[in-house]
Amino acid sequence: MADDARKTSGFWRRLKWIGLGLLVFGLVAGAYGYYRLMYEHREPLISDPDERFKYGSIGAEHDAGIPYWIFYVLPRMFPEKLPGPNGLASFGVAWEQGRELPIGFTKKKIGFDRVANNCASCHTSSYRTKVDENPSFVVPGANHRLDLQAFFRFLVDAAKDPRFNADNLMREIATVTELDWFDRLAYRFLIIPITKKRLLEREAQFAWIYHEPFPQWGRGRDDAMNLTKYFMIGAPMDNSFGPTDMPAIWNLKKYDAPGTTMNWAGDSHDAYSVIIDSALGLLGAAPKDSDEFLGHVIWLQDYLGQKPPPKYPFAIDAALADAGKAVFDANCASCHASDKTGRRMALAAVATDGERIATWTKANAIAANKAVQEFGIERKGLVEAPLEGYNPPFLDGIWLRAPYLHHGAVPTLRDLLTPPAERPKVFWRGYDLYDPVNVGFVSDGAEAQRVGSKFDVSERASGNQGHEFGTTLPPGEKDALLEYLKTL
Repeated sequence: MADDARKTSGFWRRLKWIGLGLLVFGLVAGAYGYYRLMYEHREPLISDPDERFKYGSIGAEHDAGIPYWIFYVLPRMFPEKLPGPNGLASFGVAWEQGRELPIGFTKKKIGFDRVANNCASCHTSSYRTKVDENPSFVVPGANHRLDLQAFFRFLVDAAKDPRFNADNLMREIATVTELDWFDRLAYRFLIIPITKKRLLEREAQFAWIYHEPFPQWGRGRDDAMNLTKYFMIGAPMDNSFGPTDMPAIWNLKKYDAPGTTMNWAGDSHDAYSVIIDSALGLLGAAPKDSDEFLGHVIWLQDYLGQKPPPKYPFAIDAALADAGKAVFDANCASCHASDKTGRRMALAAVATDGERIATWTKANAIAANKAVQEFGIERKGLVEAPLEGYNPPFLDGIWLRAPYLHHGAVPTLRDLLTPPAERPKVFWRGYDLYDPVNVGFVSDGAEAQRVGSKFDVSERASGNQGHEFGTTLPPGEKDALLEYLKTL
């Protein structure tokens, strides 16, 4: 009996130690798995303000991030789905020499390296003064070269392709890097399948960018309010379509003046709200840490509020510019003086294309404000009223805001001073060679057609009518006015 008791006691002790060992192993394995798959590696904030704007994370890697090595090999695997040659560069991203990723693309380790976007991907301008020079990049201007719609479609189209599977991706990744055993298992059995699933889930949200009756946005434009409508509030797809130019967002303190509203149609109250809503669009979900997220927003508001517009890079005829100020005061200041801008003008008064206004309603604004409030974020938010027209824009740095009108339907400022019937009917957007005579970018010719996207004013939401102010001025006064506008 005693021997049996000792054996039984020994058995239970061994079982206890085995159980304890399994528990410890499970805890260690779980902790290791969490560290390799989910742990967020904190890095110091980038100290240089411009560098932080260009490459600093705002937290989008959590839900909207793409695993780095998948992101790296997709252009190699699916070149036929790109808008042109040269891989990721074909989307018109701003890419500084020697940098691992383009401006506006962030890399952060949350378990494993992930790539996401920040505001600079859409808000970095580029220009060249000569054919044979490297581009100059200007933050936080408008990326007139970025084909955002093509980028969205590329990610979804790649995920829909049967070649997007673990065998093919792992084979391609192995040609450029050697993953350790854990990453090989994680990529094959978790990361690749989950990434494919999440990209495919976006297809429904992107339905309107595949809608055949709608023309392509083209370079430098996005259908911003529809993005908000379908992503933030999950509204059903309707027949609205209103791509507009990506705006320059320097010197935002100018909107501090009482009575001003923001966005092309005055649909948002203030810079704080606009930055929050734009950043939430990049995150694709509620922020993981609201305090940290709002810290980024406050920093952006201060940075963008103080950032001055860029100086015109060519010589300016000072005497002609002085004469142009008088022309401006007599013909333009009634809409574009600092006490007039940022205040909505009725559509009938400016008579430009009205499709952008039709993309957004009071009900949309109420729903979007409610969605953000449910995230636990307080802001003035979107204007809960019907849209009636467009805001005459501030003209600081107007020389670098081409093409012109809210949807970029007129290539240069000189074209804008001609009657609508004489403005270009077809031109190419996205070439960065600057035209100082006409004040805008070169928009025709072999190279502009090679790198740009065709813009046809006869297509929907692309009309170049309206804004006939200054079109009857004598040629000499037009020249003087253009010279003055270069100084702003």
